[in-house]
Amino acid sequence: MTESERTETEAPAGCAAAPARDPGARGRRFDAAVRAYLARHPQATVVALGEGLDTGFWRLDNGRLTWLTVVVPEAAAVRRMLLPDGPRRRTVACTAGDHDWLDAVREPQRGVVVTAPGVLMRLPPATVRALLAACAERFPGGALVFDALPRLTAALARRAAAAPGGGRWSAPVRWGLDRGDLPRLAGTHPGIAAVHELAPVPAAGPPWRWTAYGLPSWLGQRTPVLRALVPLVCEVRFAAARSPRRASSAVS
Repeated sequence: MTESERTETEAPAGCAAAPARDPGARGRRFDAAVRAYLARHPQATVVALGEGLDTGFWRLDNGRLTWLTVVVPEAAAVRRMLLPDGPRRRTVACTAGDHDWLDAVREPQRGVVVTAPGVLMRLPPATVRALLAACAERFPGGALVFDALPRLTAALARRAAAAPGGGRWSAPVRWGLDRGDLPRLAGTHPGIAAVHELAPVPAAGPPWRWTAYGLPSWLGQRTPVLRALVPLVCEVRFAAARSPRRASSAVS
């Protein structure tokens, strides 16, 4: 094994010595969606928008994928220093709303799955629409996994961010999405084949474990009133090149 191959497959220093860390309720859904896509497209490119210093590559690597981390220039410099690029891993200094990162995907015909945890909700609605349209046009047969806050929850988050101290929201929440909006989201571009919410992925431990949003996970899913406030994780599937869909109404 060459030095570059060894570095590519080994986890960063300090990660291998500790037990595998549970990525949390949200992270488990993202990981499951990526694994499912890679099962169908094992040589796909995984584009991790806003990944920061996450080590998703080492959790999900199948030995054949290509991993592209897209972060702002300041974060890119730190990531390259701590997690240097490898033969199948690269860091691109770019914001999610700047479409230059799409050109960094060198072989989209092998499949592309984009992950955007905590990203789309912080973009203006028009930027979200433009990003989905760009991905649909450039990555036929691909997928994009994102999370969103229902509109009421997003409004509460904006109010909390405006309060002294800013709450837990380091950046403003600009876009909210209710579960009833998913069919409309699917109709915003002819290249979007479907949009669906991802089901929770069970974790080891008691069923009453708490979510990051202060609710027991089982309660948030089974109580309709509370479920309307619970964040959702969704997958957008892009149509294959031969089968575009007809566009309908735009997302507000």
